[in-house]
Amino acid sequence: VKSWFTLFGWPKGQNPISIPHSLRCDVCIVQQTVTPEKNFKRKVYKDKGFYEMLVHLNGQPIPGIAVSQSLSSDPVERMFQLHWQHSELLSFLNQGACLPHVMPEFLLTPEDYELWTEVNTGMRVSSDKHSFVLDNRTFETMSKRAWTDVLLQMYKVFVLPRISSRIFSDPLSLESLHNMPGIKSEPLCSNIYSRYERTILTWLNKNYEKNRQIVWKDSGIPPMRWIVNFDQDLLDGLVLAAQIASYCPYLIPTHFIKMFTDPRTHEQFLHNSLILVKALHAISLDMDVKVGTQSVSIRKRNSSWIFTVCILVQRVYFT
Repeated sequence: VKSWFTLFGWPKGQNPISIPHSLRCDVCIVQQTVTPEKNFKRKVYKDKGFYEMLVHLNGQPIPGIAVSQSLSSDPVERMFQLHWQHSELLSFLNQGACLPHVMPEFLLTPEDYELWTEVNTGMRVSSDKHSFVLDNRTFETMSKRAWTDVLLQMYKVFVLPRISSRIFSDPLSLESLHNMPGIKSEPLCSNIYSRYERTILTWLNKNYEKNRQIVWKDSGIPPMRWIVNFDQDLLDGLVLAAQIASYCPYLIPTHFIKMFTDPRTHEQFLHNSLILVKALHAISLDMDVKVGTQSVSIRKRNSSWIFTVCILVQRVYFT
């Protein structure tokens, strides 16, 4: 996620980000007023702000929030202004995103969060026994998760519609796949996935059914499956391998024939994941996806799965 937004999230080339540290600073890259007679720019590490990235991806700013705006010099007023700004961001994204677990205060800096808890409880955090207050370590973990989910949902809302529209002329066409059930695109037919995500699922179904008998014809053809989600149905790596094989068939003899077509143990799942990541590296599409207990494991149920799939789609249809 960090790599994609670093490379493609900005209007004028690459701009390195870290999650959550630079993002929390970026939202403060606005003009601060110290006195009526004097304005100055806050010292920051870079000249690009989070809302500039949002405008670039969305095509227009959030109503009421300018890319550059004034912040109060009073710490409490500034904290409330940033809290309101984050609330507006979440409300705007929730038109198509799914962020009910992200509170505006989770997007604040640790210092502003501590100030927010003190102001809202009316007492010092250390003496508060009744309010929901996170300690510093837990807050950092929650803040990193919150900002990651915000970026993923921004991708879903702003970028995914452009990708899915390029996949099929007829996204409902699964008739040729041995009477496999179709995936409807009507907005109300799913309370989990948007119609754009369901278009990606259709694409996964078509390519998997088409290529499973080609890729693994000599090593045991995996069974037919109806792919309806981005976690359980992709855990063994075979579905995504079939997608890559559609456009990079030269990876079949070097990588994909070595995969277990009916993995049952953790070791076999790990083996498939390692091969898949090596294949992504071979086509320069790794985007820092790793396999391991301390990194974003491709075996775990993770919201980054759909992100990885969409990066593949974007590479195929936009380059």
